[in-house]
Amino acid sequence: MADWRNTQGGGQGFGSAQRAGGDAEGRVSYDEGLRSYMLSIYNYMASGVLLTGIVAVLFSWGDMESPAAWLAINGGLLFWAVKLSPLAFILAMSFGLHKMSQGTLQAVFWAFAVVMGISMSTIFLVYTGESIAVTFFATAGAFTGLSLWGYTTKKDISGWGSFLIMGVIGLIIASVINIFLASESMAFVISGIGVLIFAGLTAYDTQMLKNQYQYVQGTEFMGKAVIMGAVNLYLDFVNMFMFLLSFLGSRE
Repeated sequence: MADWRNTQGGGQGFGSAQRAGGDAEGRVSYDEGLRSYMLSIYNYMASGVLLTGIVAVLFSWGDMESPAAWLAINGGLLFWAVKLSPLAFILAMSFGLHKMSQGTLQAVFWAFAVVMGISMSTIFLVYTGESIAVTFFATAGAFTGLSLWGYTTKKDISGWGSFLIMGVIGLIIASVINIFLASESMAFVISGIGVLIFAGLTAYDTQMLKNQYQYVQGTEFMGKAVIMGAVNLYLDFVNMFMFLLSFLGSRE
């Protein structure tokens, strides 16, 4: 994903940055704006996760007679097209960010959440509904704690970024290799590392989004920054959920 959050060089990519005022009144105003900004990101992210969940449940309704079952059994190339389509939406949002209007970007985000729901619907054919629910709430609790820590910590964790991104690339490569090896032990290791990496990314992304606010406040880009921030946290949540499901999920 393109690093649209880069704030080096005084935030030149976002227009005129307005830093927090030095007086008490300016600080209070800045803090209120920051809370509103982060709350908007969390609202978008939570709404996206909810929409994805609803679509996944509806698409898998009927078990082996559901659209999800048909897609898994008879989909062929269509199955892989659906599975990989969320990546196309992410690339479109990342690289078309400055060309899209805020309304268009918002529409693409909701479409992305729907397509992700269709893509994830097949998990209901593999895992029991109870274990999916337990894993979801466990992920929600972990995500909340990690994001809260990333928001409140005084520790600068920006140095984690390069390490975590390299970890994600390593996960992708290992996952592709394991498609051919079909090793359960390797899958278990990949899942464990995946949980740790996306746990770290949750805290890292939260702090980066918090720090980004000083560069986007008062600019036309702020609305887009909210949506893209929600995309990042959404991906952290969904990936942590999927990897955690490999541990906690009970198979049908």
